[in-house]
Amino acid sequence: MINIFNFLANPSRFRLFSQKAYPYTLFIMSIFMSTGLWFSLFNSPPDYQQGETVRIMYVHVPAAWMSMMIYFSMTIMSIFALVWRHPLADILSKCSAPIGAGFTLVALVTGSIWGKPTWGTWWVWDARLTSVFILFLIYMGHITLVRAFEDEYKGARAGAILTLIGAFNLPIIKFSVDWWNTLHQPASVLKLGGPSIHIEMMVPLILMALGFLFFYFSILLINVQTELNIRKLKKLFIKKFSEKN
Repeated sequence: MINIFNFLANPSRFRLFSQKAYPYTLFIMSIFMSTGLWFSLFNSPPDYQQGETVRIMYVHVPAAWMSMMIYFSMTIMSIFALVWRHPLADILSKCSAPIGAGFTLVALVTGSIWGKPTWGTWWVWDARLTSVFILFLIYMGHITLVRAFEDEYKGARAGAILTLIGAFNLPIIKFSVDWWNTLHQPASVLKLGGPSIHIEMMVPLILMALGFLFFYFSILLINVQTELNIRKLKKLFIKKFSEKN
């Protein structure tokens, strides 16, 4: 895995890889997403308590999973960047942050929409909601901090440090329903002892999660290509400017 990561560290290699991989990730995303939506809308039963509103779960839960997964991957990339000074790690982390922020926002909005008919309120400051909102703020802080520096290296280093500090919020999000009394129910899919959710609900949930995952891969490849092209143009501009002077 590390050898592949090192091989793709070369911008030209990664650009070629992303150009070849993008159509496949987009195709796989469309398959999982369309199948997941069909199962979510037409093959999944309504909940005995929440009725049809439970279908929001098929967007809300995968979005929440992705918000945490992307931040965890950014944490790994930050370690690679700070310890081994891997150039691709900085770019991957920078390009992942806006996607992670988008998924976190989707999780917060859909959670509020789901909470109104279920809990009778759009928002409560319980441990799970508050920690996810903090995650969104960390994402936005990372995006702002990295772009605040003209020196890309200094910006990436500052973003990596912020990411590592913010990683302490991940276990709080995961175990908040176990540590404190919250309106959220305990984990029913990712838990010890196996999932407790019904198979007819779990199948569309997993399909939608895979669709969101490949959506992330697709957008990430585009973002990285764009970032590499921007950095290449900057180097060419600086080179031409220095030649003229």
